[in-house]
Amino acid sequence: FIMVSPDMRFHVIIAAVFWFGFVDSRKIKGISSSYKRFYRQRKSFLCIHGSKIIPFEQVNDDYCDCDDGSDEPGTSACPRGRFYCTNLGFRPHYIPSSRVNDGICDCCDASDEYNSHAHCQNTCWNLGQRERAYVAGQMRTLDEGLQLKQQLIEEGLLLWRENRELQQVAEDLQIKLEEHRRKKHKADRLKEQTLKGLQAGDSSLFKRQNSTVISTFQLLDSNNDGSITVDEVQAKVALVHDEERVLSEDEAVALLGGGDQMDLTKFQHTLWDILTKGDSVKVNYGPDWEFLFLNSQCYKLNVYGYTYTLCPFNQVTQKSTAGTEVSLGRWGMWAATPKHQYSQMVYENGEPCWQGGSRSTTVTLTCGTETALLSVKEPSKCQYIMDFQTPVACQPVLKQRGIHSEL
Repeated sequence: FIMVSPDMRFHVIIAAVFWFGFVDSRKIKGISSSYKRFYRQRKSFLCIHGSKIIPFEQVNDDYCDCDDGSDEPGTSACPRGRFYCTNLGFRPHYIPSSRVNDGICDCCDASDEYNSHAHCQNTCWNLGQRERAYVAGQMRTLDEGLQLKQQLIEEGLLLWRENRELQQVAEDLQIKLEEHRRKKHKADRLKEQTLKGLQAGDSSLFKRQNSTVISTFQLLDSNNDGSITVDEVQAKVALVHDEERVLSEDEAVALLGGGDQMDLTKFQHTLWDILTKGDSVKVNYGPDWEFLFLNSQCYKLNVYGYTYTLCPFNQVTQKSTAGTEVSLGRWGMWAATPKHQYSQMVYENGEPCWQGGSRSTTVTLTCGTETALLSVKEPSKCQYIMDFQTPVACQPVLKQRGIHSEL
């Protein structure tokens, strides 16, 4: 038998009441930690929206007293109520209170079936592990993509410097052209040969070619066989600032667009444009010129019997198995979005459709560790969309959206 003074007995009673209230508030089911302050044990309970005051023992008594359903967070009594799944190890979330004790575990920690026949395992940790692994994989892809992006920016800048040198080559070719006017009869012969070939096909192409283009091509084509080779480029082309140096084979191949030879048609639409117009330096290649390396590159994808070719900053084409090639649009502009200014390319003024209008293509760029054309769709007549993956589309994030802090 322990004697207790009146003062001590008073403190013991107060402590017991406090502890009883604390324990009961922790037993309220279906509430998050941020809402526990509304459910502290007291004689009455105020509905969270302030519509009514009820005795506290009516909280979670399986009868809906509050219009907002706040008195029944752990039962299915209120039609507008919701139950909070703690889901320790995964993401917490709310479910409609109608799913509480219905025999189906909606919370991965099975907390919504505390008074039913359902026997569900706690799967939160496994779900959390899978999500954490997915997020970690996405971050690794982003990091690798950003590293590749920096490398491609450097390669693009190198390409730009080479293009500047090509402009100097163009000036040198003009000088050499004047020195070789006496060889004009060879150009006339090439012109006659080209005309014969075009008479069987598209004669309009020849009409668009001027004598300067043909003469320049003839100057490079030493053996007059209708094509320019790597050896001929090395023999005839020199840099203005270093005429004594012979171009390397790689430099000559680059001038030929990556191939070992080039005919008059390809010369007019590729090398001649680069040498004389300098279009490559007028295109918006991004704030760090990160998209410059895509210039003069082409990417193919076979879909449903067609070969689609995307040549960034140039054109998009579709080629059938029969060999018929159709233009789906030529480079137009960047289509800015609220999130990213360089996430979409627009190619316009392709070949006309049967029912009028020109074909066009919108290309969406996404972050990836490889540069490739992923998909092609035609959601509406003659309007195409493409998904294009490349490291230069990767953007650093200031704050990565992670998993809930309770994990």
